[in-house]
Amino acid sequence: MEIKKIATREAYGKALAELGAQHPDIYVLDADLAEATKTILFREAFPERHIDCGIAEGNMMAAAAGMAAMGLVPFVSTFAMFAAGRAFEQVRNSIAHTLANVKICATHGGITVGEDGASHQCNEDIALMRTLPGMVVMCPSDAVEARAAVQAAYAHKGPVYIRFGRFAVPVIHEEDALFQIGKGEVLRDGKDIAILATGLMTAEALKAAELLAAEGIQARVINLGTIKPLDEELVLAAARDCGKILTCEEHSVIGGLGEAVCALLAEKEPCPVRRMGMQDAFGTSGPAAGLLEHFHLTGADIARAAQEMV
Repeated sequence: MEIKKIATREAYGKALAELGAQHPDIYVLDADLAEATKTILFREAFPERHIDCGIAEGNMMAAAAGMAAMGLVPFVSTFAMFAAGRAFEQVRNSIAHTLANVKICATHGGITVGEDGASHQCNEDIALMRTLPGMVVMCPSDAVEARAAVQAAYAHKGPVYIRFGRFAVPVIHEEDALFQIGKGEVLRDGKDIAILATGLMTAEALKAAELLAAEGIQARVINLGTIKPLDEELVLAAARDCGKILTCEEHSVIGGLGEAVCALLAEKEPCPVRRMGMQDAFGTSGPAAGLLEHFHLTGADIARAAQEMV
C-alpha cells in the first residue's frame, strides 16, 4: 500500500483556515511568502484578517506583539531562517520578554528546503527559540500532528514557535491521534535502545526500527513533537528501560533536541547518548531526499548508528 505523504506546511495552511472560521480573533501576518508558507489559504477565506508585511520580518514580529496586546491572536509566518534568524531581536524583546500571545509558525526548516541551499536551510532555529524564556517550541512529525500543533498553539496562552517543513513526509498518525504540548509518544516499544526523534526524522526512526528488528534488535521509537517543554518523564523512562539513547533531528546537534535530552539525562539519569543531526555544518543545495542521504539522516543511517551502540 502506498504511504500518504504531505508536507507539514500544507497541513499548517489548512489548519489555519479551519481555525480562522472558528475564531475571529485570529489574524495572520506574512512576509511576502503566503504561497510558500500556505497562509494563502487563510487569505483566500479571510482577506480582511491577513496582513502582508512585505520583506520586513522584524517589523512583522513587532506588529504581532502589538496586536497581541490588543487581545488578538496573531499567527506570524515566514521561512524559519527569517523568523528565527533575521527577526530574532524582535522575537526576543517584543514577544518572548513580554510573554505576548503570538504564534510564530516558521516553514521551510532544515536541510529539506532542498535546492534553495545553505542560505535558506535553517538548522539553528530550534536552538535559538529554546533559549527564550517562556517560549514553547514544537516540531511536528507529519500532517496530522502539524494540524494538532496549530490547534494547541491557539489554545495555549503565550508565545509559541512551530517549525514546519517544505518536503512531503509520510503520514504516520491516525487522524484522531491525541496531541498535547509537552507530551511525547511511544510509537514502537523496545528494550534494547531508545530512538528519540522529532519532525520528519520520526518517520525515518520508524524505518530504522524495522531494519533493526530484522537484526534482532528491539528499538523503542519515541516521537517528541514538543521540544520545549520536553517530556522529561518519557525521556527518563526510556533511559532507565533501554540504557541507551539515540536522538535524531533535522537540525544542528548543537542546541537542538539532542542537547535538550543530554542536559536532562546528565542531571537525572546518566546513560550513553548519541546525537544524530547536522554535525556543526551548513547545508548545501540539492534534492531534499538526496540531502538526507548526503548528511546521513536516513532510516538506514539511524539503524547503523543504533547497531554500533548496541
